[in-house]
Amino acid sequence: MREIIRPAFAALSAACLALSIATLASDAALAQAKQPPAKQGAPAQAAPPAQQDQPQLKQIALTDKQIEGALAATKEMDPITAKLPDDAKPDPKVTAQLDGIAKKNGFASYDEYNTVVDNISLVLGGFDPQTKKYVGPEAVIKTQIAQVQADKKMSAKDKKEALADLNEALKSPQPTVENKGNIDLVTKYYDKLAATLGASDQE
Repeated sequence: MREIIRPAFAALSAACLALSIATLASDAALAQAKQPPAKQGAPAQAAPPAQQDQPQLKQIALTDKQIEGALAATKEMDPITAKLPDDAKPDPKVTAQLDGIAKKNGFASYDEYNTVVDNISLVLGGFDPQTKKYVGPEAVIKTQIAQVQADKKMSAKDKKEALADLNEALKSPQPTVENKGNIDLVTKYYDKLAATLGASDQE
């Protein structure tokens, strides 16, 4: 369902999921720290429409109310979307249910909720999970590559796959955060966002 709902986020999910699974076996704390970047790499796929016909990310200026609404709505939506197969076609009943949750949490629709989450994720993608500071998505991916290369417990196969996916993500154009105020807002809510959105991305 996540591919259908937010196609721009599909590509790096596999990369970071592989990375998280591999590191989970060797270092649970490190894997936990890598969850927010898992979400992050996705905005890298919001490239020009010519690339894989993926939609351009619509950037907006975020507000505290939107971030708080997204946190609350995501917790309610995840149990619903987690049960849906990845290749599921949109179900009108499910869509209506998700729309209802979005409206209850202050959004005009599920689409508006998605736009807000996409903008949050774009910013989250540039955070170093260790320092909790914004360094930009390219720096985060390079750090992940270095961590994978240095991981002696990861199998050669997992390491090769993770590095291939991360290097592919590095080649993808990275959208610049247009609304710099969003960085300050995401910093303010970083721990909650990383826990909620990072966890939902592992579903």
